[in-house]
Amino acid sequence: MQVIKRDGHYVDYDREKIKIAIEKANQEVSKKERISKENIKEICHYIESLDKKRILVEDIQDIIEMKLMEYEKYELAKRYIVYRYNRALIRKSNTTDESILSLIKNSNKELAEENSNKNTLLASTQRDYIAGEVSRDLSKRILLPEKIRLAHEKGILHFHDMDYFVQPIFNCCLINIEDMLDNGTVMNGKMIESPKSFLVACTVMTQIIAAVASNQYGGQSVEIRHLGKYLRKSHDKFKKTLTKKYGKKIDKAIIKEMVEDRLKEELSSGVQTIQYQINTLMTTNGQSPFVTLFLYLKDDDPYIKENAMIIEEILKQRYDGIKNEKGVPVTPAFPKLVYVLDENNNLSGGKYDYLTKLAIKCSAKRMYPDYISAKKMKENYEGNVFSPMGCRSFLSPWKDEAGNFKFEGRFNQGVVSINLPQIGIIADGDEDKFWELFDERLDLCYDALMCRHHALLGVNSDISPIHWQYGAIARLKKHEKIDKFLVGGYSTISLGYIGLYELTKLMKGVSHTEKEGTAFAKKVMEYMKEKCKIWKKETGIGFALYGTPAESLCYRFARLDLEQFGKIKDVTDKGYYTNSYHVDVREHIDAFSKLKFESEFQSISTGGAISYIEVPNMENNIEAMEEVVKFIYDNIQYAEFNTKSDYCQECGFSGEIIINDNLEWECPNCHNKDKNKMNVTRRTCGYLGENFWNVGKTKEIKERVTHL
Repeated sequence: MQVIKRDGHYVDYDREKIKIAIEKANQEVSKKERISKENIKEICHYIESLDKKRILVEDIQDIIEMKLMEYEKYELAKRYIVYRYNRALIRKSNTTDESILSLIKNSNKELAEENSNKNTLLASTQRDYIAGEVSRDLSKRILLPEKIRLAHEKGILHFHDMDYFVQPIFNCCLINIEDMLDNGTVMNGKMIESPKSFLVACTVMTQIIAAVASNQYGGQSVEIRHLGKYLRKSHDKFKKTLTKKYGKKIDKAIIKEMVEDRLKEELSSGVQTIQYQINTLMTTNGQSPFVTLFLYLKDDDPYIKENAMIIEEILKQRYDGIKNEKGVPVTPAFPKLVYVLDENNNLSGGKYDYLTKLAIKCSAKRMYPDYISAKKMKENYEGNVFSPMGCRSFLSPWKDEAGNFKFEGRFNQGVVSINLPQIGIIADGDEDKFWELFDERLDLCYDALMCRHHALLGVNSDISPIHWQYGAIARLKKHEKIDKFLVGGYSTISLGYIGLYELTKLMKGVSHTEKEGTAFAKKVMEYMKEKCKIWKKETGIGFALYGTPAESLCYRFARLDLEQFGKIKDVTDKGYYTNSYHVDVREHIDAFSKLKFESEFQSISTGGAISYIEVPNMENNIEAMEEVVKFIYDNIQYAEFNTKSDYCQECGFSGEIIINDNLEWECPNCHNKDKNKMNVTRRTCGYLGENFWNVGKTKEIKERVTHL
């Protein structure tokens, strides 16, 4: 028999440890209250007679308490419970202490690999992680109800961003950049007036992005179209200045040419400012701002010409990359780019098709932009097209007092995700049992989400003036409470989900891509969506169903279930669960069929959903990618391209990173061995190991990683 420890590790069962623990409690009570050695042996025999292959250490302790009560040794049972409680307190203290100390010593590999955008060697990043460890500790011991803490630790659900929960801050948002640029803002107590030129507008925008990122967790998005008017301001300023100076000396055509030349210089400098500022500014949490730029050309936009120029320059500069410390152009992590496909640029003869071709060329080399179909999005969101928040979650449509739809200046309160496969494992094909357990666990998720909501209630605007007083979200007075933005659907709060494919395999024996499986999977999705509607109606809070792209959570849930339930074919044996509604990576399905199939689930998961397809050697498959982009416009709301090529951020190498038998990575071009500076993609074996994207070209390495 093996014992599953609290940290998930397995150890061999050892009856001596049970004897020692009971004997220690024995010494603290009077002789008449003590239990005999024979009784202790009986307790051990009882545990062993259960004949389990694996048993949780907590279950062993529960059995000991039960047996002591059966022997009517109540005082001894009390002492044992107190002993157990004190040990738990010591463990909690040591866990936090050890985690912080290992971080400072740079020996905490889990933290080092958790976020590729955060360098744990930096003092500023360490400060954020130290604060995060303290927040997690306080959250688990004090702030969260015990049932939520236990549900999180057992993988029933995942309480996202616990490392920020101690603070009354929210998840992600759409910055109201139009209001902040047009009407001015305040940063660090200093008035920032409305810009008079494009270059200044770009600088102010990036300063706003950095300030916003420092006072929330999660991502943020800004709509680039609001910069168009400032590019025109620069144009008009150049024209006025040059005409005044040379109007009587130079032909108008030459002046026009001079204006255009200066405008191009300003355009290039402004976009470069955005790119360099975002990648060099460091927020207070020790990383570059997690920001998305939304690239959308609306036909009724009075500045559409200028915005087309801005988008073109953004795509060109992203294609060129940013030079690293060795002068090699590499792909920056931020800003993320989301490009909207509409009638004017869907590669069917539209005026701006040239921008879409440039976007595809950029995707082939730099992975971004992602693509949103305006056509499909309008079907799902009452005729609206708007940016996902930085974390890829979507807001629900909401109208202001004048009856106008509003998206910018809104936010997400937080996320809790449910582990669908674990419910299927326990139900074991019994649908009545599944729906009953599903209900219970959704209620747990609701309680956890309400913890998120209650943590923000009563907060006043002084907590983050950039958000609440100076326009990013609102323009409240000092000390005014933010409560009105938490209800009425103004903000969302998200129910995430992992492993629809595995759940369907467990309950129906087939993939959710097969007819019987699809019907079941859609029923599960609709049930969760309906729950969100019920919760919203009961509370006035904007609950939404969110297909979270939390890859690390796919591994965590799978690992916890493997420890608890052992290997289950096509479920826990893979080392990962599939993300949200996605098709499993091992299924043989072409890109078009995959996108078409997953689009059916995106229309249900309106709180957020993204699909991806893999294209090998993308730079040599531009024409194929163009066909996929045409398909995206007609068939799916939100999709991105991935590639099967590895990528070295140190030298820009694109090919295959070397992975040796010790699971050490090395770029064959520059011999870089820093995993934080390499993107390793899926290998042909189909295995996705924890902390790795499909490591191992040989069966031996695959088995080694599976074992680890």
